[in-house]
Amino acid sequence: IEKKQEILNYTMSLSPEAQVEYSVQQEITRLTNDNLDLKELVEKLEKNERKLKKQLRIYMKKVQELEASQAAAVTGRSRPELSRQGMLEYYKEDEALLIKTLITGKTGPARVSATVPCLPAYILFMCIRHADYINDDQKVESLLTSTINAIKKVLKKNNDDFEMTSFWLANTSRLLHCLKQYSGDEVFMTQNTAKQNEHCLKNFDLAEYRQVLSDLSIQIYQQLIKVAEGIIQPMIVSAMLESESIPSLAGVKPMGYRNRSSSMDTDAGGPTSYTLEALIRQLGQFHGTMRDHGLDPEIVGQVVRQLFHCINAVTLNNLLLRKDVCSWSTGMQLRYNTSQMEEWLRGNNLYQSKAAATLEPIIQAAQLLQVKKKTSQDAEAICSLCTALTMQQIVKILNLYTPLNEFEERVTVSFIRNIQNRLQERNDPPQLLVDTKHTFPVLFPYTPSALSLETLHIPASLGLDFLIRV
Repeated sequence: IEKKQEILNYTMSLSPEAQVEYSVQQEITRLTNDNLDLKELVEKLEKNERKLKKQLRIYMKKVQELEASQAAAVTGRSRPELSRQGMLEYYKEDEALLIKTLITGKTGPARVSATVPCLPAYILFMCIRHADYINDDQKVESLLTSTINAIKKVLKKNNDDFEMTSFWLANTSRLLHCLKQYSGDEVFMTQNTAKQNEHCLKNFDLAEYRQVLSDLSIQIYQQLIKVAEGIIQPMIVSAMLESESIPSLAGVKPMGYRNRSSSMDTDAGGPTSYTLEALIRQLGQFHGTMRDHGLDPEIVGQVVRQLFHCINAVTLNNLLLRKDVCSWSTGMQLRYNTSQMEEWLRGNNLYQSKAAATLEPIIQAAQLLQVKKKTSQDAEAICSLCTALTMQQIVKILNLYTPLNEFEERVTVSFIRNIQNRLQERNDPPQLLVDTKHTFPVLFPYTPSALSLETLHIPASLGLDFLIRV
């Protein structure tokens, strides 16, 4: 009443026009507030409607299961309740022991990888299924939170261990796939068997945890790339530009440069020198480890593509900074090396990963070192050939090019100017060197598993006898 009286006194003091305007403003404010209240109410009701619809679906499914089991009892057929298979039960006080045994303890990739790939992910999901089945939201939340924190802890402790990082990338992404595959969402059920559809979660929507696991998978992937690049980076220059993998070229060096004794993996007493074979062998070890851990082939392909980008960037940057490797013989050697790497991709069914395309700049640089560099026709051929190199890079390689002997001429200034004039319209970026830190965006495509949970064998050696099969 007092507030109304104040407003009345205030409006009486205004002119008739101001009174009308003030009243309109008051009414607009009131209507706005009413609209916001109504909007909030509508959102609340819609949320409640979605929740009730989901509950209705669950209860309808339970009714159907009950009817089916009763019908089986009437006809005298005794069969186990399907929805209670493929689950693992544990007491709440054993959660810490479960996490320690599977994640933070000494289980490790070596002991688990010999069994079913991604075994920890399947075991954890079967425990989540049981907690969902008994409708224990605290148990589900606690287990998922503990799992995520434990994986982060292990990766922080082993931040330079490729095998451990690969193992947990495979398991984290598999747990994410399981939460999708058995979510009950139709979009993820298209490839499921009837048995797998019976194993879908009954009570909880774990979409929020799927997002957390997706973010964690990306973090682990980035750590894996960092570890792998740290291992191969010291090998690249020696393997790609200095080692003599073509025997007939041994000793063929530009004028004024001594031979490098780098055909062996190490020089006696000197700095480590790597061959192309050693680099490819290291890539093979990475690939074999990821495959053994059950990492999705799409992710393996993305890792290899990223490592090939690193090899290309480091090789090209060194070529652009060193006169002693800008020669015809290095061009021959480099083209041979890239063809060997392409062959390795084909041999491991990795050619579709787009990794080969990342080598295009050094392949073109190798060709540039080998082609003739005299006439206007040569200049035209170089411009049409070197599409993956910038004008600055082409010009730099031509400037650094060193003849093999006194019979071969240096690249003339007029030839280089001819190239510059032809490429002027390209508008290439001004930077000369390739960004070695560039990372391609990672994608985790949904990959359902054909494994039937009730058939999963848990080795006694893991020490998980406190888990009860349901």
